[in-house]
Amino acid sequence: MQSLARRIRALPPSCGPVRLIAVDGPAGAGKTTFADRLGAALDAQVIHSDDFPVPWSEGPGAWFHALRSQVLDPLAGGRPGRFRRYDWVTARYGAPVDVPAAPVVVIEGVGTARRDADHLLAFRVWLEAAWETRWERVLTRDGAALEPEWRTWFTAEEQWFAEDATRSRADLVITT
Repeated sequence: MQSLARRIRALPPSCGPVRLIAVDGPAGAGKTTFADRLGAALDAQVIHSDDFPVPWSEGPGAWFHALRSQVLDPLAGGRPGRFRRYDWVTARYGAPVDVPAAPVVVIEGVGTARRDADHLLAFRVWLEAAWETRWERVLTRDGAALEPEWRTWFTAEEQWFAEDATRSRADLVITT
């Protein structure tokens, strides 16, 4: 992880003064764990797609507009960003989270390395795992009650990634 951190620190800023790093891939691939470890190695703030409400019915791309307007656009202008973290248990927003224009910020989640954000990204990491592994991970994490939603989501992700060609634009591909 330290060699990757050194590689990233050597990159030029991409989003105003920030090196914006995207950790993308399908649900259950290990993005959150990897992004948290990368963030620790870089001493960087990590913003997760799960910090925003992601409506099952709207698919993987729906949440990104909030990240862009509240965090990425301000950072691109050299200003700090700010968002309110969504609490999935209470279905409410929490206190504001400040995002300073730091040397590195990591964004993690489905759709973070999207084509229409390429101009803001310094580095794209794609994580993947076998379908069965991902399925087991999401059901273990979220329970069988969400199985119908996850089936729909997996299909929506496949379509999203095919249309966006996300994996083919990654700077680093990791199989977990």
